[in-house]
Amino acid sequence: MHIHAAASGPVVGGVELLDRAAETKDGWLWVDLESPDPEEERALLCERFGIHPLALQDARRERHPPKLEVFGDVAFVLLKGLTAETRDIRYETLQLAAFVGEQFLITRRDERSVSIDRAWSEAVDGELDTSLGPAHVLYRVVRLVTDRYSNIVLALELRLDELENEMFTSPQDELLAELTQYNGRLKKLRRVLTYQHAAMTGLARVSSPSCFLATRHEFNDLYENNERLASLCALYQELAVDLMQSYISLSSHRLNKIIKVLTIVTVVFLPLGLIAGLYGMNFQEIPGGAGRYGFFVILIAMAILAGVLLLIFRRLKWI
Repeated sequence: MHIHAAASGPVVGGVELLDRAAETKDGWLWVDLESPDPEEERALLCERFGIHPLALQDARRERHPPKLEVFGDVAFVLLKGLTAETRDIRYETLQLAAFVGEQFLITRRDERSVSIDRAWSEAVDGELDTSLGPAHVLYRVVRLVTDRYSNIVLALELRLDELENEMFTSPQDELLAELTQYNGRLKKLRRVLTYQHAAMTGLARVSSPSCFLATRHEFNDLYENNERLASLCALYQELAVDLMQSYISLSSHRLNKIIKVLTIVTVVFLPLGLIAGLYGMNFQEIPGGAGRYGFFVILIAMAILAGVLLLIFRRLKWI
C-alpha cells in the first residue's frame, strides 16, 4: 500500500505524519492510496478515519457509476478517471474515490492516475495552495480529470470533420467501422459525464463538511463543464450516426448505379444473344443464312438493334 501524506504546510512523508497529525490536530492531511492492501486499507479508513464501510465497499467496486454521498461529516465522492495510457476516444476508465473530512482528504485508486499524480506534484511544488483546504485540492483533482475528458471530446470533432471529407473523396469500409466505434464510445462517455455532472451539482451544494462552503463556485463551474461535455457527446454521437447513415446511403447509391449499368448492358445484349443463338442452330434452311452477305447483314441488324435500345434508354434518361 502506497501512502502519501501532506499537512497544510510543505510537509511530505508517510505513515509517521498520520501519528503526528493525530497528536497535534494541526492543519489537515492528504492521504493518497494506490493499489492498497484490503486489510490495511480497511484498518486505515474505517478504524482510523471513521469512513463508513458501505462507502469503502463502493470505492472498491470497479463498475460503480460516479456519485456523491455524505456520511455524517465525511463526503464520499466517486469519479471515473481516465487511465494513464488513454490518449483519444479509445479510452479506458479507472475508479477514483475521494473521502473529504474537515481535516483530511483521502484519494483512492487501483492504478496510476495522471490527474491525482499531477495534483500531488503541484501540491509538493507549491503550485497548488493546500492552505485552502481539502475541498479545494479535491476541486483541482476533479478539474484535471475533466480537462482530460475535454481534450478527448474536442479532438473528436476534428476527426469527425476529416471522416466526412474522406467519405466523399476515398470511401472505405474502415470509415464505417471507425464511426461505429465512435458511436459506442460516445454513448458510454455521455453516461459517465452525466453521472459526474450530477455529482458536481451535489458538491456545489453540500454544506458538510464545512470546507465545501468556500468551493461552491468552483464545483459549480465543474458542473457546467461536465454538462457541456455530456451535451457535446450527445451531439457528436448524433453526428457519427448521421455520417454512418450517409455512408450507407452513398454506398447504396454507388451500388445502384453499378447495377443499373449492368442491367442496361444485359438488356442490350439479350436480344443480340437471342439472334446469335437462333442463327447458331443446326438447321439447313435459316432465313438469310445461306446468302453471300448474310453474316454482315446480321451483324448490321444487331448493331442497329443495340443502337436503338441505347437511344431509347437515353430518351428515358436511364443513361
